[in-house]
Amino acid sequence: MTHTSEGLGGAPMDLAGGLPGVRLHTGALHASTSDAALTSMTLLNEIAGRFPDAVSFAAGRPYEGFYDVAGLGRHLDTFERHLRDEVGLDPEAVRRTFFQYGRTKGFIHHLIARHLEIDEQLTVEAESVLVTTGCQEAMVLVLRALRTDARDVVFAAYPAYVGFLGATRLVDMPVRSVREGPDGIDVADLEGKIQQARAEGLRPRACYVVPDFANPSGATMPAADRRRLLDLAERENVLLLEDNPYSLFHPGGERLPTLKSLDTGQRVVYFGSFAKTAFAGARVGYVVADQSVVDGGLFADELAKLKSMLTLNTSSVAQAVIGGILLENGCSMERATVREAQVYRGNLRAVLTALEEQFGAGSPMAGSGVSWNTPRGGMFAVVTLPFRADDAMLEYSASRFGVLWTPMHHFYAGDGGFHQIRLSFSVLTPEQIRLGIDRLAALVADHT
Repeated sequence: MTHTSEGLGGAPMDLAGGLPGVRLHTGALHASTSDAALTSMTLLNEIAGRFPDAVSFAAGRPYEGFYDVAGLGRHLDTFERHLRDEVGLDPEAVRRTFFQYGRTKGFIHHLIARHLEIDEQLTVEAESVLVTTGCQEAMVLVLRALRTDARDVVFAAYPAYVGFLGATRLVDMPVRSVREGPDGIDVADLEGKIQQARAEGLRPRACYVVPDFANPSGATMPAADRRRLLDLAERENVLLLEDNPYSLFHPGGERLPTLKSLDTGQRVVYFGSFAKTAFAGARVGYVVADQSVVDGGLFADELAKLKSMLTLNTSSVAQAVIGGILLENGCSMERATVREAQVYRGNLRAVLTALEEQFGAGSPMAGSGVSWNTPRGGMFAVVTLPFRADDAMLEYSASRFGVLWTPMHHFYAGDGGFHQIRLSFSVLTPEQIRLGIDRLAALVADHT
């Protein structure tokens, strides 16, 4: 016999057979647990696990070919010498740094500041850097700090990184979409959306933006638009949340400046991560939050208070490994990722070439209604298909044609992108890319 009783918040809980346990109704849980924005990554992992022989353009993971397990020990040794010889710690303090709870703000902040100066021409005080457990934690902390009541709202260019959309759900921060074109976020549309929100009695707090090779679109903002965006943030008194995981994977030549490097009014909160440039398993990210707080200190200090109640501190061992990698490369992650950047450039060329051969002018499937963008770097390209490319179609593509991709509707929070797919080419070889595009062409032929 099943009995029911009232659960938390007045929601009923089933008591099965008199056992001292409960079955929670989803209505008694936070809405984010059933939000589609939080299930997309799980869905992709589940489908990939069921079709291991499929060519997968789904995962946005970094290239794995240069990973060296033996190198982990070398990185730790390098960082240990740094603590001893440059920082001046005695052996007991070195051991404590590796094995004990660490400083909440992290202890490789000074190396991250050097990295930003070398690779991004960005000068920041080390104390404005908060080391986090992946960039995802940084997003949650910033959004949690900015969310004070129901009037607060943030903006994001759609399509948007699902991790950011998920973070907004976790802290109940409403997010409003802004148009994105081939050159990134539409600054004029953002201005209109901010003014509209204010007219509705809301309080615009920030806008999330990925200026370089955005995930998922691959779009890059021109320098002039970056300055326009900063000017708008100043006029409208909002923060810009700049996420920059891909800028090192550029086509070569002079790089565009980050928003933060152009920021003279402390309008930019800067997210960074070593997931793509070092390795994802370390789960080390950071946020540069150098905004002053009226009562004293920096925004980074306020975020550290939140972190102390969430993860306490970022793994000491993981920080030490990343610190060792930085030290071995003169704190330049661009130097550290020369080989990976070459792989991504070659893979991007392979994707664009294969798409042109299958669907371009003069190809067997010319006129099929397939189109695609041409990103200059990063890890992603977007293809538009002449039929609905939803989760059911992904399942069909995997089971019948052996090719996986990411439905773009996940990056629109389920409110658009139903004829588009994201192709992630970071972990594939050129041969796998050609095979995967051949299989995608077979899927298109099956539906046209």
